[in-house]
Amino acid sequence: MAYDDLRSFLGTLDKEGQLLRITEQVLPEPDIAAAANAAPRLGEAAPALLFDNITGFTDAKIAMNVHGSWANHALALGLPKETGTREQIEEFIRRWADFPVEPEWRENPPWAENTMEGGDVDIFAVLPLVRLNDGDGGFYIDKAAIVSKDPDDPHDSAKQNVGIYRVQVMGKARLSLQPVPMHDIAQHLRKAEERGEDLPVAITLGNDPVISIVASTPLRYDENEYGLAGALRGAPAPVTAAPLTGLPVPWGSEVVIEGVIEGRRREIEGPFGEFTGHYSGGRRMPVIRIDKISYRTHPIFEHLYLGMPWTEIDYLMAANTCVPLYEQLKADFPEVQAVNAMYTHGLVVIVSTKKRYGGFAKAVGMRVLTTPHGLGYAATVIVVDEDVNPFDLPQVMWALSVRMNPADDLIQVPNLSVVALDPAARTPGVIDKLIIDATAPVAPDNRGHYSAQVSDLPEMGTWVTKLQQLAARH
Repeated sequence: MAYDDLRSFLGTLDKEGQLLRITEQVLPEPDIAAAANAAPRLGEAAPALLFDNITGFTDAKIAMNVHGSWANHALALGLPKETGTREQIEEFIRRWADFPVEPEWRENPPWAENTMEGGDVDIFAVLPLVRLNDGDGGFYIDKAAIVSKDPDDPHDSAKQNVGIYRVQVMGKARLSLQPVPMHDIAQHLRKAEERGEDLPVAITLGNDPVISIVASTPLRYDENEYGLAGALRGAPAPVTAAPLTGLPVPWGSEVVIEGVIEGRRREIEGPFGEFTGHYSGGRRMPVIRIDKISYRTHPIFEHLYLGMPWTEIDYLMAANTCVPLYEQLKADFPEVQAVNAMYTHGLVVIVSTKKRYGGFAKAVGMRVLTTPHGLGYAATVIVVDEDVNPFDLPQVMWALSVRMNPADDLIQVPNLSVVALDPAARTPGVIDKLIIDATAPVAPDNRGHYSAQVSDLPEMGTWVTKLQQLAARH
């Protein structure tokens, strides 16, 4: 089932027992964030949360943990909520084969019901803003899809971008944005500033669940997120033109904020509790001037808690980080079998591969570091053989235990780029990266004693099924 807006997806979550309505009165701080912090601790079928009785606010609704479990993630893709992690990633790969599916243009978006413009803009009158962690430097909007275009080629829809970036509220008509240098919006801003121009942007909040997934997917610069949304939905993504900027935005959003990133203007932003489980410090970041806000009556503010993993962001950015890496590696190395980049947005990547010759696995690891995502994130790459499931951590630990010799199988590559939020970097944005070859050597790399590996018994598979049936009866 394809969802055109957040509300229809919340309806499905409710029907499937995956939405918990919090009707008792709660404090905006710390209750909202603390509940969202707690929700993923309920397990892989944790529910989304909907708050509608918040002290100090009238008619405010805040949705949290919408993507915060594998059950909810499955439902977002139209799969049964019981679908397992590996199965969801494999289905993601199957749907990738249909990418791109061109979007469908629609009129009369629901977010056009109400507007604020110019001097009347006041974001505090539209959104029930709350802080997420005690050390946050202010209010953040952290689950918005931000739309921008390449200033040098604005008519090329492949070069437009829909991305999730952290946004701090600096005033009623002013925001700050963190554009990581490896991300498309940073390239758009650089080009605009080189031209001496501001960069028009549209910030969309409360989107359908697939838009949030594709907005956090590390696509190539010339790959369109709406095209991927159509492939994942199994139907074209509905979009419409934002009234002030003309940018293509999701038709079903709750709120659309339009404005410009002001060229060459920076203000101190942060700190913020990040996906790394650490606070980022204050940094000089670009500033957005809000010129227009359009919003549904009584909009639902969808927020995202970040902190010590696992939180919602780890579910949101799991499958959609694994699959692009898999596709990019598979194009160069058909031997690659699977990619697990689910941990801390792929700062650690585990790849299983067949090998052509000695040293092959190390070459696969080097290629990970040069993918669009690897350039900014992959700090440690673990390469395992095809008989090791990279999603089964005990198997991965076995490979590290018996197939990795530190004398020969560790490659340290100095001074490579990494997201500045990585707390391990001595200099923000630069780190040494590590490739761990945990595969059994093959000729001409004849090391170790790997010729007599124990294999599963042929009858094992039959007995797995039999034991499951017997256990189910008890």
